[in-house]
Amino acid sequence: MANGFSLTATAEPEVANSLVKTLSGIFGLLLIVGVGVGVAGFFIGHEHIFNNTREVPWGLLISTYAFFAITSTGLCLLAAISHVFGGNKLAPLANRMVWVSLITILSGFTVIGMEIESPWRMAIYNVISPNITSNIWWMGTLYGMALGFILLEFWLILTRHYTLALALGILGALAEVAANTCLGGVFSTLAARPFWYGAQLPVYFLACAFLSGAAAAVMFTHYAYVIRGRQMEPHVFDGVQAAAKVLMLMLILVGVSTFWRMASFYVGGVSDGKIAANALYSGPLAFNFWVIEIGVGLLAPLALLLVTRLKSVAAMSTASLMALVGMFISRLNMVTGGQIVPQFAGYDNLPTYINYTPSGYEWIVALAGIGFTGVAFLQGERFFGKSFTEHEAH
Repeated sequence: MANGFSLTATAEPEVANSLVKTLSGIFGLLLIVGVGVGVAGFFIGHEHIFNNTREVPWGLLISTYAFFAITSTGLCLLAAISHVFGGNKLAPLANRMVWVSLITILSGFTVIGMEIESPWRMAIYNVISPNITSNIWWMGTLYGMALGFILLEFWLILTRHYTLALALGILGALAEVAANTCLGGVFSTLAARPFWYGAQLPVYFLACAFLSGAAAAVMFTHYAYVIRGRQMEPHVFDGVQAAAKVLMLMLILVGVSTFWRMASFYVGGVSDGKIAANALYSGPLAFNFWVIEIGVGLLAPLALLLVTRLKSVAAMSTASLMALVGMFISRLNMVTGGQIVPQFAGYDNLPTYINYTPSGYEWIVALAGIGFTGVAFLQGERFFGKSFTEHEAH
């Protein structure tokens, strides 16, 4: 259809093979069980199933939301850049990046909806009682606006209204950038938490967005061809290489930013910041920091990309998966590290660190976000697959 939507024009029935059905069932089960546990928490009480306390009120679900939101921002930005500057190598990946950006922000909303004790109140009072001095209000409002823009953009792509889709894509990208920096501002303006406080986090989150977005673009494009059992076309391979180059650059920049951010706690400031940094260097978060965030998330993917010289799709996809795992744990390290130092450290025989380990229920709810992403990606390939290859019109 020239100007309209038709599943016949966008669907790829052959994608509904046994592999896709099996994977959809697994991811769907993760989603259903995770949402079920989250809903049960509203009745049982979050304090009974989650390990958050008055001292450590934010935990795994906050960090999971941040991971999905930041990844969505990166995908939206890369898609907008590739659409605005048409004819570039990233263009063949752009429409799929819009879809994955949409489903990752929805995954983030799914997880945070299970974490907030009264999400319906948030939705109501966000509108009828806005607090324009609150970073959290701006973050939620802007991500909500971004979701609307991206949803409309994807619909316009499906209906082949590419000029209008481009305009909505630009608005979505601007809203995502603003929301992403407000997300960083939620942490960086809390002077009582020295591990977070400072001007670095909003910019650091933006760098992480490009890293996560590039990694997701490479990985999901590769998986799209794996589930089809098809060889990647040369122009798509060139796009994956271009995204992998962005990933390499951001691995270096985020690595440098991580080094200086951690080093800054040892050259001044209050002692609580240094104590929190010690938790990552040699304390309870050391394994997560050194092995997963730095080793698996930054060094290993960079080494793999350099050794293979971006010649292998499988190697680029594996490096992307490792980078995303590292980003996930990095968000958990940041959220946890900022809270485990007692507010009145040194008084009344308080411990050096407050213990926080995510409960099994928290992990199950977090997996709901992964389940939603998996199901939506697979079904998107099934019902909109042909639209993901139509990039010349942009």
